Amino acid sequence: MLPSFQESLDGDERELESSEEGPGLAEGRRPERSSSSSSSSSSYYCLYGYQGCRWHQGVDSDDGSPSSTTAETPSSDDFSLSLVDTNLPAEAETELRSFIAKHLAKGAFFEGMGSIASVELSIPESRVGCYHCLLQPEKHAEAASSESSLCPLDYVVCFLGGSEKGLELFRLELDRCTQDLKIALDAEQHNLETCVQPLLRTWFEDSVCPIQRVVQLFQEKLACVLHAALSYTPVEVKESDERTKEDINRFLRAASLQGLVQEATMTSLCMAMNGEQDTSVVIDCSGPQPQFHNAGSNKFCEEWTQVFLNGSEGGNPFLFRQILENFKLKAIQDINNLKRFIRQAEMNHYALYKCYLFLKNCGSGDVLLKIVKVEHAEMQEAKNVITVLEEFVRESAVA
Repeated sequence: MLPSFQESLDGDERELESSEEGPGLAEGRRPERSSSSSSSSSSYYCLYGYQGCRWHQGVDSDDGSPSSTTAETPSSDDFSLSLVDTNLPAEAETELRSFIAKHLAKGAFFEGMGSIASVELSIPESRVGCYHCLLQPEKHAEAASSESSLCPLDYVVCFLGGSEKGLELFRLELDRCTQDLKIALDAEQHNLETCVQPLLRTWFEDSVCPIQRVVQLFQEKLACVLHAALSYTPVEVKESDERTKEDINRFLRAASLQGLVQEATMTSLCMAMNGEQDTSVVIDCSGPQPQFHNAGSNKFCEEWTQVFLNGSEGGNPFLFRQILENFKLKAIQDINNLKRFIRQAEMNHYALYKCYLFLKNCGSGDVLLKIVKVEHAEMQEAKNVITVLEEFVRESAVA
């Protein structure tokens, strides 16, 4: 039988493991301003037309049976690169073309799978991160499969800016950008100026800068956005222009714990939050300053908001993403600590008190309890512990 609140309070507090390291102290993930400084003025792009025979598509043998030959590594004579569009200086573009050609010759490109490397070019930044990806528009792929003797035109896109480490933080965003580009390339043969060039020119603003813009927009109220992302609370943006609305949605995606907690937990929590009445956070952007309605916050999110605001001094968009990753890492550490305490509390009354003190001191007890409650829904002993913890928290709030 689980103890009463007062019985648990009789335990010795001195053995409690500290949960007050504070934001930004996750080992090995401390952001450094000097490591990946960049701005939108130092971002570049390059789009090449790539024509090369796709050897990996088997050709029937003389007896009519399908050939079993696999992909061969192409030599430089097997393909050609033609410049479609770039904002690189001519000398730097030639250097980048040589870099891409060497990787193509090594067979290091796979359709739709972006890679990130560091390249040295004749530009003011000298060495920059380079995201590069091979794109095969769908209609070209269909043509190649039906007429294997043809060598259809594919594309290689390159996005350059910041450092290799900096671009790695935005891999998912860059992958989404290349998929949008692939759709634009597949739409029409002559849509370079209307569809393709705008995507190329704004890749840095669309993929890298949204987090920075959201921090600058909300300032101290960023804590409400962080809390919504952490608790999977639905957010509705009203009276906003499309870019601001998209920035907020991208920030929420980047700040959520998707991929870091169990998929079933995230799905159940989203369903629970969507099922509750009046839980959606409404952000009204009709006035000079955004107004929040039905928003929540906690000490944890408020402390991390200050870390974001302190990072604004450098104006480095890559720094903001590193801070956001540290925020998520600390949240995951707190979740794992609470789950460990709960396992111990199933058999130990003092561990139950440790759970309570942890929730009280970590600054995000309200969110952590919701997450572990969903995750332990099928575990009766853990459910009993969580029920008592909820009572502890309510009694403490009343007192």
